[in-house]
Amino acid sequence: MHRNEELYQFLLDKSWELTENWYQQLDKSEPNGVYSSKDPTVIWNVKQQNNEFHKQFFQVFKMEEEKFFTAFGKWIELVSKDEEHLNTPVQLILREFFRTQEQYLDLISEFYKLNSKNYTQCDMEISFRIVTKTFSKVIVWFTKEYNDFSEERLQSQQALIMELSSPVILLNQNVALLPLVGDIDSTRAKIMLENTLIQCSNLGVSHLLLDLSGVVMIDTMVAHQLFKLIEALNLIGVQTTLSGLRPEIAQTAVQLGIRFDHVKIQSTLSTAISSMNLV
Repeated sequence: MHRNEELYQFLLDKSWELTENWYQQLDKSEPNGVYSSKDPTVIWNVKQQNNEFHKQFFQVFKMEEEKFFTAFGKWIELVSKDEEHLNTPVQLILREFFRTQEQYLDLISEFYKLNSKNYTQCDMEISFRIVTKTFSKVIVWFTKEYNDFSEERLQSQQALIMELSSPVILLNQNVALLPLVGDIDSTRAKIMLENTLIQCSNLGVSHLLLDLSGVVMIDTMVAHQLFKLIEALNLIGVQTTLSGLRPEIAQTAVQLGIRFDHVKIQSTLSTAISSMNLV
């Protein structure tokens, strides 16, 4: 790592000026994201994050490379998981990285012009290469962290949606209802099996009305999972009444060799509820 304490101090002294110039020239016309926010708190935070970036980055001219990137990782991890940045299209964030890089190159050029008696053209070119090389590593690192955390958050949201899509509704002290609506794929079926067992156990019910009248389509794998749920419920002492069973689902079950030993079947939900003397 090429060290230059004098250049480091020059850049550091300009850090807040860099931040203000950057924000003034920022394209705020984009409808979404941290850069177009008019919230004073968000604006202050994004300026602080930008300024902290400068302070961290300028240390490339005074620290060993390994220590530099270890310290820089804290900024990357913090900002890549920042809610405002996560709601900002990644191409806009990358645009600001490159704009900041241009700021640095201009400022470094200014430094070497002011100190031309003490430094050579080669010194300036070395500093330029350090900046561009470091920016490349930082951008790749940030993008990976940003994408990984976005994917993790998306999976958590999808899992929550799946969980909420199969609610067990308590009808009385002993009976609960699980109304299924829409398409059920293998992922949803697996989550439904796990959540239903937990919810029935927590609620202490002895009978579950499982209504399929709102299910549009079901494949063989999902049908198998569904009847695995019925078997699992039986093992924890919960009897199942199945209603709204479409002919094609019944046919799939027969083709799979699935037996209906542990389940009562009613044509509609209303008849299932009536058979339980709930109304």
